[in-house]
Amino acid sequence: MSGEDAPAQQQNAVDQKQETKPAEEPKTESPKTESAPAAAAEAAATTPAAATEKVPEEEAFTYRALVLTGYGGYDKVKLQVKKGKPALKAGEVLVRVKACGLNFADLMARQGLYDRLPSPPVTPGMECSGVVEAVGEEVTDRKVGDKVMVLNRFGLWQEVAVVPATHTFLIPEGMSFEEAAAVPVNYITAYMMLFDFGNLRPNQSVLVHAAAGGVGIAATQLCKTVKDVTVFGTASANKHETISQGGVTHPIDYRTKDYVEEVRKISPKGLDIILDPLGGSDTHKAYNLLKPMGKLITYGTANMLAGQKKNLLAVAKNWYHQFSIHTLSLIQGNKSVCGFHLGYLDGETELITQAMNAILDLYKQGKVKPRIDSTWHLEQVGDAMRKMQERNNIGKMVLTTEPMPEEEKKEEPKKEDKKDDKKKDDKKKDDKKKDDAKKEEKKDDKKKEEPKKEEKKEEEKKEEPKKEEK
Repeated sequence: MSGEDAPAQQQNAVDQKQETKPAEEPKTESPKTESAPAAAAEAAATTPAAATEKVPEEEAFTYRALVLTGYGGYDKVKLQVKKGKPALKAGEVLVRVKACGLNFADLMARQGLYDRLPSPPVTPGMECSGVVEAVGEEVTDRKVGDKVMVLNRFGLWQEVAVVPATHTFLIPEGMSFEEAAAVPVNYITAYMMLFDFGNLRPNQSVLVHAAAGGVGIAATQLCKTVKDVTVFGTASANKHETISQGGVTHPIDYRTKDYVEEVRKISPKGLDIILDPLGGSDTHKAYNLLKPMGKLITYGTANMLAGQKKNLLAVAKNWYHQFSIHTLSLIQGNKSVCGFHLGYLDGETELITQAMNAILDLYKQGKVKPRIDSTWHLEQVGDAMRKMQERNNIGKMVLTTEPMPEEEKKEEPKKEDKKDDKKKDDKKKDDKKKDDAKKEEKKDDKKKEEPKKEEKKEEEKKEEPKKEEK
C-alpha cells in the first residue's frame, strides 16, 4: 500500500460525515433572523473541517520501510511505503527509528542463507536506535521521549517499529543515534564470546578474523580491556594501519599469506581463543591452532557467501568441509569448541541485558566506542550491502531513516551512468587485451612456422642432387 491511498480514505470519511450530519444537528430551531443561505454556507464551511479531524489517525499514518521481496541480489531489498499505525500490545513500545545497523547476517538473509528471518516479503534489520513515541500497557520502565537502542530478530529497517520494551536499552549520554545502532549485535556478540564462553584473562592470545569488521573491531576493543592480551587479526593489507591503531597486535593479510603459518611463527604453541565466523575448512584450521586448554568459538559461515546471489558451489563446499569432532579427541586434546548465534538468544532477556549493561559501563568509562565506517540513506541500501559484501568497510555500516535530499537523488542516476561507462570502458580494455593477445599468438605461430619453412627448403635442396644423379 502507498501513501497515495490516504487522501481517498480522508474523502470517504468526509462523505460519511456529511451523510450523517442531519441526525447530529440539535433539535432547537435557528433564530428566524438568520437567512437560509447564510446557514447553509456556515454548514458547508464547518462540516469538512470537522470531518477531517475525525479521520482515524491509524488510517492516515504512513511510514517507509525496507522490504526483502525475494531472495537474490541487492535489488531484492526495496523501499516501500506502509500505511496504518502499528498497534501496541501489552509490554510493547513504539519507536521512531533514527538509524539502523547493517550486519553480515543481513547479507546472508538476502540470499536465503539465514534461518532466523521469516520468508519474504519481510522487513529485515536486527538493531536500530530511536525515540520512544508510545508505550503499551504494563510498560513501567520506558516512557515517551526516551532515546533507546533496540535488538530484535528482524523488522527494524523502517521508520517506526513496535518491539517488546525488554528489547530496548537506554542510550547513554553523549552517544549518537548512529553509534547506538552499531552497538547491540556486534558488541553483545563479541562480549558473550570472549567473556561468557572464552573466559578471557590477562596474558592470553586471541585470533580475530575480519578484524576490520563490526564484530572484529568490537572484539579487539574488548580484548584491550583485559591486561596484556595479544590480538592476532586478519584483514586485507590496506586496513592494517587502522586495526593496529585500534589494538590488533599482529595484523595478518589473509589474501597474500597463510594466517596459520603467520600465527605459528609468533606463537608456536598456538592460541588461547579463536573467534571463527568463516566456517568450512577454516574451522578445521582454527581447531588445530588451539593450544591445550584453548577455546574455539564458531559463530558464522561467511565462506558460504560468494557473489550477489546464492552460490550453490560455495554452499556445498562449506558443508562438505563442515567441522565435526569426536568427544574422545576433545578429551585427549584438552580443547573446547563452542557455538554462538545471537539470533537464537532472543528469548534470553536477562542474559542479553547483563551483557549490554556491562558493555554500556565500558562505553561510559571510554574503553569501547563504535567505529562508524559510513552512513547510508534507506534508498541506498543496495550500495551499502555491496560495499560490505566486497569487504570494503572498516567498522560499522549504518542506515539512516532521514529522507535522502533531492540533490543527492539527482546525483544517483549520474553515478549509475558513470558506473555503466566504467564497465563499458573496462570491457573495451578487456576486449583490446584479448585482441592483442590473439595477434601476439598469431605472430608467435608465424615465427614458429618460419623455421619449419626453412627446414623444408633445406630438405628440398638436398633432394635436388639426388634427383640429378638418378
